[in-house]
Parts: sequence; C-alpha cells; structure tokens
Amino acid sequence: MTPISHPQRELVLVGGGHSHVQVLRRLAMEPLPETHVTVVLDVPIAVYSGMVPGFVAGQYRAEELEIDVVPLARRAQARVILSPATGVDPGEKRIHLADRPSIPYDIASFDIGSTVAGLELPGIREHALPTRPIARLVRRVEALVERIQQRPVGEPYRVVVVGGGAGGVELVFALWQRLGAKDDPSLELALVQGADRVLPGAPAGLVRRVLRHAAERGIAVHTGRRVKAADAERVTFEDDSEMPCDALVWVAGAVSQDLFDSSGLACDDRGFALIRPTLQVKGYDDLFAVGDCATLEDFPQTPKAGVYAVRQGPYLSDNLRAHVVGEPLQPYRPQSDFLSLLNLGDGVALGAKWGLSFEGRWVMNLKDRIDRRFMERFQVLDSAGVVSEAFEGDGDMGDDSPMLCGGCAAKVGQSTLSRALSRLPPVPADDSVRLGLEKPDDAAAFVTRSGDLLLSTVDVFRPFSDDPFLVGKISAINALSDLFAKGIAPRHAQALVAIPNHLESDDEEEMLFQVLSGAREVLDGAGVTLLGGHTTTAPELLVGFAVDGEADPDRPVLSLDRLAAGQELILTKPLGTGVLLHADMHGRLRGPWLEHVLEAMLQLNDEAARIAVACGATAMTDVTGFGLVGHLAEMARTSGVAAEIEVADLPAYLGALELMAQGLRSTFHPENAKAKKGIYSPVEAMRHPAFDLLFDPQTSGGLLFGVEPSEVEATLDRLRRAGYDGAARIGRALPLEDRPPVAVTRRG
Repeated sequence: MTPISHPQRELVLVGGGHSHVQVLRRLAMEPLPETHVTVVLDVPIAVYSGMVPGFVAGQYRAEELEIDVVPLARRAQARVILSPATGVDPGEKRIHLADRPSIPYDIASFDIGSTVAGLELPGIREHALPTRPIARLVRRVEALVERIQQRPVGEPYRVVVVGGGAGGVELVFALWQRLGAKDDPSLELALVQGADRVLPGAPAGLVRRVLRHAAERGIAVHTGRRVKAADAERVTFEDDSEMPCDALVWVAGAVSQDLFDSSGLACDDRGFALIRPTLQVKGYDDLFAVGDCATLEDFPQTPKAGVYAVRQGPYLSDNLRAHVVGEPLQPYRPQSDFLSLLNLGDGVALGAKWGLSFEGRWVMNLKDRIDRRFMERFQVLDSAGVVSEAFEGDGDMGDDSPMLCGGCAAKVGQSTLSRALSRLPPVPADDSVRLGLEKPDDAAAFVTRSGDLLLSTVDVFRPFSDDPFLVGKISAINALSDLFAKGIAPRHAQALVAIPNHLESDDEEEMLFQVLSGAREVLDGAGVTLLGGHTTTAPELLVGFAVDGEADPDRPVLSLDRLAAGQELILTKPLGTGVLLHADMHGRLRGPWLEHVLEAMLQLNDEAARIAVACGATAMTDVTGFGLVGHLAEMARTSGVAAEIEVADLPAYLGALELMAQGLRSTFHPENAKAKKGIYSPVEAMRHPAFDLLFDPQTSGGLLFGVEPSEVEATLDRLRRAGYDGAARIGRALPLEDRPPVAVTRRG
C-alpha cells in the first residue's frame, strides 16, 4: 500500500473484471511511471465466469473460482475503494461513487460487466435467480440447492432455466448433476430458449450434441418460447401458455449497467459503452471500457462472452501504458472463431472449433487446465491469507519493509509516555479540574465558572490507509469514542489536518476535501458541529480532532476508576485491526477480511455507550492503540481491582488469527507486548491462538466496560440487536487482594 501522495497522473480502474485483473498483474511487475492507480470495486471478489458451472455442479470450491482483487491491487501499489461507481463526469473528469464524494481521474477504465436482460418483466426480479452479478449467483446457488435437497422425499420439484446460450446450457446440466436428478425422478429440469435453437451461432454439430445429452438426462429443451412473466409457481410465455416452475434460474441475454447512458457517453441501443478499436470510449481519449460493459463500434455483433474480456486484457494493459507515455495505441480486433468448451457437470465437456465439435473427458480436462492456469496468475492469497506459490517473490511488497503502521498503532509507547510525564513537575492545583494529568482518563473534564461540566479530548494519528476520505471518517469516529466512553454525547469538534508537503496545489485541495468530507459525514450524523480547526503541512498526512461535550455535573462520569469487583467485562467490537491493517500494507489482506474490519471500524460507539449506561456500567474505556491489556490494566489499577480475561472468549475479526499464526504483527505490537511482564498468564493461555490479540493495537476499537453478572445476557442481546455483532463477555473484575492487575486464563 503506497503512502497518500498522488503523483502527476491518476489512473482509475473501475471494476475487477477479467481485463482489469490482467492490468493489475502487469502493473505489479512493471509500474507505470509517475502514475498513481486507484481501483474502485463494488465487491472485492471477482468471480471467474468460466468456472461457475463447475462450481454449481460441485466440481470446484467457491474459492477456486474467486479472484481477490484487493491483494492483487496492493501488489500493483494501488489504492482500493470499496464503493459502487454510479457515473462518470468526463467534463470534470471525476468518477461518481455511491456513498462518498466523487474522485478525480486523468485516465479511467471500466470493466464492470453487465446485468441480465428481462429483470423488469412482471415477477422476474421477485422470483428468479439471476446469473448476474456472478458473485451473488455463487452465494445464492448454495441456498437453492439446499432448499431443493431438503424438500420432502418424492415431492415433485421443477427447475426452469431460461436462456439457451452457453451459460444457460452449462447451468442446466450443472444443476442436473448437483441435484442428483439421475436418481430422483421427482425432480424435473427444463431449458427454455426464446430463439429457434439453443446456442445461436454455434456449429450445428455442437447443438446436436447438447440436445442428445439433454435427452439422455431427461432435461426438457423448449425453443421459440419467450417468457413474459413469472410467479412463485409458474412461468408464463408470450403466447399465454404456462409452465409449472418451483425454481427459476434466469440466464437471459446481457444488458448494460445504467452508468454509461446516465453519464451521457456514447452507447449502443442496449446501453453498452461504444468503444473504438483502441478500447477507448467513443469521443474520449482518456476513457477506456472493456469486457461485457462495452461494444466495439466496428464489431457490434461481438458476443458478450468472457473469452473476449480475457483477450482484451493485454491490449488494455499496453494501451493504458502507451497513453501514459505518449506512444501510439494498438487496435484490438476480436477473433472470428474461438475454442468453445461447455462443461456438462459430470466430468464430460463438449467443445467446438473451426466448425467442428467434439466431446469427452479429455475435453473437460483441457478446459480445467486452461481455467486453472488462468486463475493461478491472479490468486495472490489462499483462503488462510498465505501467499500462493505463483506470487512468492513475484511483485512481493516485502514483509520486512520498515513501513510503520498508522492509525492508533502509531503512538508513543505507554511506558515511554508514563516516564516522560513522571519527569514533569506536579500540575498546579486547580479546583475546576475533574479529570486531568493528576487523574488521567480517556478525556479531560473541568467545571466552567458557570458550573457546567465539560469533557474534552484530542486525537491525532498517521494514516492507516491511502484513502484520505476513509482516514478522515475513521479519525473522526475514533476521536468521538473518547467521549462516548465517558457516557457523554460529543457536541463540538475542531480539526487538525497536516497535508503532505510535496503535493501540488490541486492535489492538496483534493486531499483536504476528501479528508474533511469523510469527517463531516461522521460529525454531522452524530450531531457534532465542526467549528473549524487548523491546517498545516508535514512529510505525511496527519488527521486529528479536538472534541468536547457537556455532562450533567450531578451525574457521575464513567471514569476509569469506577470498575467494581464482581462485574463481568464486556467488549463491544472484535480485536485485530492492528494486524489486519499491517497485512493490508503488505498486500497480505484478503478482500472479505478488509470489508469485515472496515465495517466495524466505521461503526460509531454511541449506541454501545447508551446501552452500557442503561445496563448499569460504572466505568468504561475505548480500546485503542495500547491494546486490550494496556487499557484494561489501566482501568483495573485506577479502580483498585484485578481483571481476569478468558482468552478463548476474545472475539477476533475475520483473518486476524490466521495472519497472526503466520507471524504477522503490527509494528506497535512489540511495544504493547512489554505488558506481558506485568500480567499473569499460564503456559496454556499463552499457547492459545488468540493470546496475542491482547496486545494488538486497535484503531476505532470497541468499548470495554463492566456490568453485574445478572445483566450480561441482556447487555449482549441489546448490543447485538444494535449491530455490534462481535460483542462478547471476555472476563471479570475481582477483588485485588494479592492478584496481578490482569490475569489471562484458558478454560480446560
């Protein structure tokens, strides 16, 4: 992950399709000069369409047909934005996004695929399983198979696949195989095609083979029948005839996303972007489009098939590079014939080339080798986050790099801070101070001359991401948490932002805009007014906020020193942001793991704080840079109690334990781990996979508080219903007696 410092050009790749993953692979090996790359993704996982029928048939695991674009993008030193693109403004040269401000581009390329035609027909959207987007299909196929297999034995069930192109043909055979239709006469499958034959444009011999295999399996094939509506029990055709249907799979032709047409770009009659042979959008030299989302102006009849997107990949890579360096672009001409391979789901495949057709297990073996060879070029990590053999030492970002972690993992060590403060003279007496250096806490508290009790905090950190909007947003969330942890609603904020001092004026403005846009989204939503602040320059981006709020002077603040023996300890968010963000810097973080941790980091602690107060919490803190043990030990010491943690109960973000098992740690982890000397932890606890989570520095972490044992279940239930899915009971507070401040135990 590159630092936030945008060079001269901004290349934005929208979508993670078959062409763009090839561009990223090339960029990982050969970066573009003076060019910063951003990848915009609606989902982090791209599914290889050629292997989907094999997955449906049960031949492949889901991860075998998935390309995780996030670690691939990181290898290309690219910024990743997880947000759907909604439009492009070619005049202002900005990409519009669904849930955040638009971003600028100098060059942009679109590889966003297509959607399925006919979803607007009555009942189709409600009752059909569409095959696009493919990632959604993969998830929903499992539910469909489970539903069919769990029906009462012998109960008739009719599956109708609409669409007789290659995708529909493969899917109906794959479902026949997966559902065990050979041994279940109550299960009926039908393939419906609007045209007069299946596989329009394919050799006649291939069509005959498909029909023969369908007849052998009892799959009914209906041609020349166009669906006009559907409900939960039937499909209705244009001639008003009906067909019983319990499950409808929709594989109709492709239509465009509405992004291009709504942006005023040149499009064909189906809304696909019209492109020149150089893959540039008609009328714009700085916009490219490839794959199913585009139509070649000179070859408009080219099918929307993955094979063309795969072939366009090298041309797009070369032409983007040529455009950057000012060299001539090369024209792409679609092949007039290609090897067509159809997986029948049972180890046999059909094939066609040069007008000839063939079949057999050897054809399936050939298809499998081609597909796997393509996939291994882009699958950086396995399901456990381990770098694949194909990427070991190839475009590696270097796990030994001295890059320091950002966010709350970029702090002065707790012991260093304590020693420095101890060398200062005592703070002059001040009767107005309730919480300050003499009684440190998450926030300062003081009484005004008019008797109001105000709480104030300040929080500044280095970026944990190369996305300034995200940094601004989570910086604000993190700063507000200090007051939420005291049971106080923040009211006002001031910003401190340092912009990298090597940026040009326009880039400075854009970065400041993105940071403050993210911050304002959080502050405005929380009812906190941004009053102003201070901007400056520094070697790197720094973002911080001073936040204040008003408390009831007659009501105790949830200070650190009020944890009571006998209370059970509740943590509202999982642990592991430190190791996950560190892994992301090194291209070791899987996309779904990034989605999971960001979703929680973007969650305010306001409702969790209200629930804690309502359930009787008397002391509370937010878990940030010093890790769970650091913050809990401080709470226990100031409260005069001991704390016991059950290591097996620690909640972890997806991927955190897997990455720790591989030896990855945040750069601030060793500093936090010095606390091991002050805690009791038997060998069996230290050997638990979650033990090192105790020292992982958290950014935008959860709240930690104690409640009476009788309130634990109700508290957790309320937290989870409020969206804090990772909330957990992690231990208890005990009388101090001769115990260490913190003990870590392991059941059994």
